[in-house]
Amino acid sequence: MKPPPPSLNSLPLFLFLLLSAVISAATTTTNATSKLPPTPSPTTETPSSSSSSSSTLDPKQIEALESLNIPTARDPCIQPSPHNATVCDSSKPFRHLVSLHLSNCSADLSLSFTALKSLSSVHSLSFTNCHTSPIRFPYDLSLSLTSFTCIRSLRRLTGVWLSRFVNLTDLTVSFTPVNTSGLYVILGNMHKLKTVTISHANLTGSLPRHLHLNLTHVDLSDNKLKGNIPTSLTLLEDLEYLNLSSNGLNGEIPTEFGDLISLKNLSLASNSFSGSIPDSISAIPGLVHVDLSNNQLNGTVPRFFSQLKGLKVLNLENNELHGVLPFNASFIKKLAVFKVGGNSNLCYNHSVLSSKMKLGIARCDKHGLPMSPPPSKESSGDSDSSDYEDDSADDTIAVQLCVLDTSFVVLTQKKTTPRGCMAPRAVIHGQSPEASARTISILKMVKPIRISQHDFSSGFLGYELGHFMTITAYSEILGNPYCFSRW
Repeated sequence: MKPPPPSLNSLPLFLFLLLSAVISAATTTTNATSKLPPTPSPTTETPSSSSSSSSTLDPKQIEALESLNIPTARDPCIQPSPHNATVCDSSKPFRHLVSLHLSNCSADLSLSFTALKSLSSVHSLSFTNCHTSPIRFPYDLSLSLTSFTCIRSLRRLTGVWLSRFVNLTDLTVSFTPVNTSGLYVILGNMHKLKTVTISHANLTGSLPRHLHLNLTHVDLSDNKLKGNIPTSLTLLEDLEYLNLSSNGLNGEIPTEFGDLISLKNLSLASNSFSGSIPDSISAIPGLVHVDLSNNQLNGTVPRFFSQLKGLKVLNLENNELHGVLPFNASFIKKLAVFKVGGNSNLCYNHSVLSSKMKLGIARCDKHGLPMSPPPSKESSGDSDSSDYEDDSADDTIAVQLCVLDTSFVVLTQKKTTPRGCMAPRAVIHGQSPEASARTISILKMVKPIRISQHDFSSGFLGYELGHFMTITAYSEILGNPYCFSRW
């Protein structure tokens, strides 16, 4: 027999009990939830930049560094060793080297092809004082490199070996001999190259007829290059630095040099360049450094140098320049370095420039010719670069004499023969014209005479000096109270 259905009177009681059970369960859930820790914010979960930079270097590259005797106990990407700089990218899960600088390497270091193959991510590779032998680089690494530096490193370097780095934008080889038949072997396929320094590398041959137009820096100093400067060099409109000093280059400086409108530093020193300084250089407004010293340049000194507002260094010493120096004192004083010594036929206007400026050249006479012998090239080359050469000490030749016969002295036009105790010291200075009408220094005719402790009262030497003094522009005899009289 079925139980009777619940009556309508018991329904409210049932609903009340059901509602109480639901409220109790909700309260229990709330209390349990309140005991849990708060949910982390998105900022807390995001890794910081420091955690990214602490990523581990690729294990294969760690092995490669160890084979190159580079310590890897500390992460090379965070704490590189003092002598071996490393730069890494930020890739994950492992970081990779993009720059590696090896310096002061141990004597037993040898390059491994396997190790270099693991370093194909490197874009900049530098060796300094690493006297190891170069090996063939893996193809991937050769293409990856955009910068390569070799200073006093890698014995038996060849031009063909260097030429494989076809994607270089920067190439530096210094104090490392390079065996090559010519520069073009090295540079011919480096179409992206912007800066090149190959100095003290024993390079031979001539300058390439064609260089890539995007070059901004060219330093080929201290080599054995010969021949002329090709006119095509002047097509490098972006070139800012050109150093061809200390080679065997000759010929004239191209008149098209003014086309190098971006040039700031120009050094052609210590070659055998001849001819005059091109006026077209005046069209290069940004020149700061000009060194044309130790050549065979002739002609006059161009006035346009004084119009180059940014010029700080002008070195024209030890050439064959002549005429009157066209600069005033304010221009010379603003320069950090100014050298014109060793140009025997160059002189300065004493009404414009003072001898206290130590220019290293003689003052001009009324004809624009040097009045007195300038310093020799050898002496001027030893001068301090911050000084202007002093010509006052070289205006005279000290001669030790007891008797000086100055017969037929041109200055007085008198046939007198002064005798007596003139001095054991006399000073003679002047110029001697040659048949070619050029004016040469007395120092080139007569070396300093030191003949003390002799008696020349016979007049023999007096005749020689008297004849010599008849062709001097000026002579002076200094008295000496210690000289004893013989008359």
